[in-house]
Amino acid sequence: MSSHETTPDLIAALRELGSATVYEAQGAYGALDSGIKPIHPSMCVAGPAVTVDTRPGDNLMLHYAMLKVKPGDVLVVDAKGFLEAGPWGDVFTELALQKGLAGLVIHGAVRDARTIIEQGFPVFARGLCIKGTGKNQPGRLNVPVTIGDVQIQPGDIVIGDIDGVVVVPQHDIERVVRVSRAREEKEQAFRAKIREGATTVELLGLEATLRGFDLT
Repeated sequence: MSSHETTPDLIAALRELGSATVYEAQGAYGALDSGIKPIHPSMCVAGPAVTVDTRPGDNLMLHYAMLKVKPGDVLVVDAKGFLEAGPWGDVFTELALQKGLAGLVIHGAVRDARTIIEQGFPVFARGLCIKGTGKNQPGRLNVPVTIGDVQIQPGDIVIGDIDGVVVVPQHDIERVVRVSRAREEKEQAFRAKIREGATTVELLGLEATLRGFDLT
């Protein structure tokens, strides 16, 4: 890795490498559960997390969080997996675009999906729901939140694409970029060898393992 790379460069590299490569390269951890999906398959996101711990069915803390976000941030919202309300919609998306927010990851639902997709704002959610929310309940901003079995700290790097969402600890970003690039280079070499006639059994050294089973 070149010594002149900055954090924005590293974040861009992780986005380009993709969530699956990053997840495997960093030791097969940090992936949010498969229920968190982009609302359109073309959506990609990468950036530092601004975390929100909010009550189910209430979006007051999202209004507060949008006062604090900076360009390039990814808003990560723990709405407790509640799917019978959509605390984020087209109006928040318009504000997010004005603020330069990189995207939203929400452990819950959103609404106005068609408009969000047309606006081109990356949203990763557990579901869609047309129902509205209250604006009454307190919550917390920039505290550790847990989605599935992954704890996300404020400032951790969030990478999302069609394969899913993975979180890279902020302090580990340089190492993860390095090992992710190495994994990508290895897989490129595998693909080249397959085009030349190699098999995955040969490339992965699976002959001995297969000989241990009666597969006939």
